[in-house]
Amino acid sequence: MAVQDYIRDRFFPHIWCVGCGHGTALNVLLRSVENLGLDKRDIVMVSGIGCSSRMPGYVDFHSLHTLHGRALAFATGTKMSKPELTVLVPMGDGDALAIGGNHFIHACRRNIDMTAIVLNNRIYGMTGGQFSPLSGPGVVATTAPTSTYDPSFDVMELAVGAGASFAARGTTYHVMELQKLLEKAISHKGFSVVEVLSPCPTHFGRKNRQGDGVEMFEWLKDNTVKVGSKAADENQELITRGIFVEEERPEYCEQYAQILERSREG
Repeated sequence: MAVQDYIRDRFFPHIWCVGCGHGTALNVLLRSVENLGLDKRDIVMVSGIGCSSRMPGYVDFHSLHTLHGRALAFATGTKMSKPELTVLVPMGDGDALAIGGNHFIHACRRNIDMTAIVLNNRIYGMTGGQFSPLSGPGVVATTAPTSTYDPSFDVMELAVGAGASFAARGTTYHVMELQKLLEKAISHKGFSVVEVLSPCPTHFGRKNRQGDGVEMFEWLKDNTVKVGSKAADENQELITRGIFVEEERPEYCEQYAQILERSREG
């Protein structure tokens, strides 16, 4: 199948703002799926509510556009009932780690085989520019007109600490690198988290004087480095990208199936 076979072109042009990284993220995700040779009939995309959660409307997969923060709960039910399916879960930073934070932690802990894609633009974009758990201190938002002082979650530390067996961070500037990370995440047997740093020029960039989409993409280029690089050791202010954990662990659906089989035998 080609990339064009994976989209519902009748719903284009998309609704994302000029300069938003989410369109780039969708493009990279579709190319990852194409490169892996996956049949679209074997894929389910589940989302909650937010800018990133519009993705299921654009893909010609089985798709669920569900409740705010509950995408991973719906995805868990989907995977448990049909473990043979490939389950992809795009979420925004608020959707995944504010109202959805508890689901995120326990999905990591269970190690159920699905791919959580956290599109981190550090803001609630769809609902007017409120600050999120990933905004960090010193950010101006509609709910923080004099700037925030809340520390932000580190998505990778949280995912690894909660038990995710695959965790990686990429950006919508480093598209080829992001594609490889997504391919590895989707192929991994267990719970995979890929954080994608994605610009929001409309709400974050404008209020925080970071410029338009092009300037925000350049910021990602200049302020991120690969995990383990010399630059990362020398400058702790730089954001690291790459794979943070990749381990083989027992997968939840397989363990559950074994328990059911033993109960039938006993």
